[in-house]
This record gives sequence, C-alpha cells and structure tokens, in this order.
Amino acid sequence: MQENYLIDIARWSERPGARGIPSICSAHPLVIEAAMLSARREGTPVLIEATCNQVNQDGGYTGMTPADFTRFVGAIADRLDFPRDRILLGGDHLGPNPWKHLPAEKAMAKAETMIEAYAKAGFTKLHLDTSMGCAGEPIALPDATTAARAARLAAVAENAIRDRGGILPVYIIGTEVPIPGGALEELDVLEVTAPEAAIETVRVHREAFKEAGAAGAFSRVVGAVVQPGVEFGNGNVIAYDRSKAAKLSASLRRLEGMVFEAHSTDYQTREALRELVADGFAILKVGPGLTFALREALYGLDQIAAFLFPGKRERSLAEVTEAVMREEPVYWGKYYHGSADEQRIQRHFSYSDRIRYYWPHQKMAEAVDELMALLDGVTIPETLISQFLAGSYARVRDGEVAPQAKPLALAAIDAVLQDYFAACRL
Repeated sequence: MQENYLIDIARWSERPGARGIPSICSAHPLVIEAAMLSARREGTPVLIEATCNQVNQDGGYTGMTPADFTRFVGAIADRLDFPRDRILLGGDHLGPNPWKHLPAEKAMAKAETMIEAYAKAGFTKLHLDTSMGCAGEPIALPDATTAARAARLAAVAENAIRDRGGILPVYIIGTEVPIPGGALEELDVLEVTAPEAAIETVRVHREAFKEAGAAGAFSRVVGAVVQPGVEFGNGNVIAYDRSKAAKLSASLRRLEGMVFEAHSTDYQTREALRELVADGFAILKVGPGLTFALREALYGLDQIAAFLFPGKRERSLAEVTEAVMREEPVYWGKYYHGSADEQRIQRHFSYSDRIRYYWPHQKMAEAVDELMALLDGVTIPETLISQFLAGSYARVRDGEVAPQAKPLALAAIDAVLQDYFAACRL
C-alpha cells in the first residue's frame, strides 16, 4: 500500500528538501491551475483543500460534493498534464459547522455523512473540527466534548475506507482559529495558543480516539491547528512575531510525530512564512490571499479592456461585481461594517476577500468570460501592464510572463505562491 506523503511530515526537517508544505484553500480553477504549475516548477506535490462550507454532500457554496471536487481538480490536472498521484486533497474544518443551527445530534449526523463522502472521494488529509456549539449549546465546547465528536468522525472516515484500499488519510486536530470563512471584525492583537493548551488538546484527542475504537486513526494524526499569532482583518494584517510563539514552538518536542498547522497565513511576508516553517508550523494554509491577488489581476485587466475597447461592454467587471454583491449580501453582510462608503471599499478590496464566494455566480462568471474573450489573443502593451498590473511588469519585461490576459492572471497568483514554496524550502 502506498504511504501517505504527509505521514512523516514531522521528520522533514531532518533531511534535504521541503521542510513544510503550502495548503491551497481554494476552489477557483485559476488558483488551482497556478498552484499546479508552481508545484511542477518546484518539483513537489500540491496540497489542495476544500472547506466544509465550500464542498459538502449538499453542494456547499460551490455546488460541489467531495466527489465532484475530486473530479474538478483531476480535470484541471489532466489538462495541464500534472500527475494525479502528485495531488493531495484535504478537507478543512470537517464537522458540524454548516449545520450548527441544528441540534447537536442532527448536526453531527450531517457531519458524519460529509466526512464519509470526503473519505470515499479520496481526500487523504482530514482536519477534524467539532469545536463549535450547535443549537442550544455554548459557542465553544469543552475539550472533552470536542475530542469525543472528532473521534466519532474519525471512526466514520476509517470505516468508509476500510475495504477501499489505497492511501490511508492523515488527520489534523484542533481549531485555534476563527470560524471557517474568516474573522468577523477588524483585528488588533491575538493571543498565541498556550503550550499547555496544545499539549492538552492532543492528550484528550488521543484518549477520545482510543475510546471510540479509532486508535489506529490517531496514529496518523500528524498535526494540530494552533494560533501562532497570525491573522488578517478587513483592512489589517497581524504579522508573525516568532518571539511570542517561541514557547508554543518548543512544545512540539513533547508532541512526537506532529507539526503545527497555521491557518490564515495570508499576506504574511516571505520571511515571516520562512520563520513559521522553521518554528514547526509546517503546514501553511492560504486561500483569500490567492483570490485577492487574482481579483487584483482581473480588475487590472478590466481597466485595460476599458481603455483598449471603450464601449464594447455594457458594464465593467467591477460594476457587475458591485451589483451582484449588493443584490445578494449573504456572503459579506455580517463581515463588513461601517458607513456605506466603507462597506463599498470592503466589498472590493478587503483582505478577507469575500468576492471569492461570488466568482461561481452566473453573472460574475459571465462578466469574467466576457472580459477574457475581449482580451483573447491581444498582446497587451507593456506600458498598460506597468500602469494597471505593475506587480507583473518586471516579469513581462524579462520574458517570464506573456503579455496576455490569462498568463497575467496566473502570474499574479504565482507571485504569492512563490513566497510559500520558498518558505517551505527554507
């Protein structure tokens, strides 16, 4: 049986090569394509993750089940001739969160169905997150309850693959991060996870897995989610300060075979990412930062198209985006606050990048298709790239990036990914 690539991630620092791995948390096809192209250049596998809200048995906000997502990613790989055996699929925040408005037992039953679907669809990295209270429960649950529910889901996943063969999944436990989707408010300071809390989380999960008859699954728990002190709000980024995380990092010596998984590392500098990996936060989750870069590129192309082809479209991409988000505020309404003008800025330019939820919307997809069709085959003047896509200008001048719409969009995403892959090489 082929062994899971991540099974010995805690030992990577002892040998040449990668010390960590970027976790690409996005369902956007251009982001996934850019990630595969970057991984091919680096000569490494690519880890692509879907969240419980994004992909589940009910379709999530992408409309995809886990099996659909597997096929979706596989089709992109086949088109790029990227080997499928170099793709690692992960499920993030797998638990009752999408159904926490229901009583606990009903929500957990839905979560069991979801994780079974993830396991059967070939996802081999499963983050168990059962920390949230359901109807009638407190917002945060005691460690023992969280661990018991996580172990229950692990047992379901193990049973789902019992007769399947193939690669056994690794598990991630813990949830010292904002809820799936991001923080609800502007952030000022963060409290780094206490070392004792991380160690206790692992201890109670080990006991719970044993009681649930899933001790074998716990032997494949390779990481714990903790808060190393990194996060972003709508308009600010809290940078990594390794001095504040030093005690937490040192606690890994008491957690043999495990690393820490850092969520919300988006917008950290390359040096900060490098320090995170060196300090044991070997799995670096990134999502909104990638679609933020994509949005920047698409908006730049939007302005280029308006200048090159005035009057060719009824509405710009930015105008369509504004109309759709105002008509359907479900994905941003509770996240963006302030005056009408402040909310308008956040809708388009927030670090939280709530636009990412709207790209699958029919009107948005049609607007992007219209933009790309208008620029199809067009060699964009370098001077316009300098004006509207300055981040890619040097690479265009050097001949690394073609001065055309799709390569420029991919290059914007790749610029972010380069920081992650470089950080993981140390």
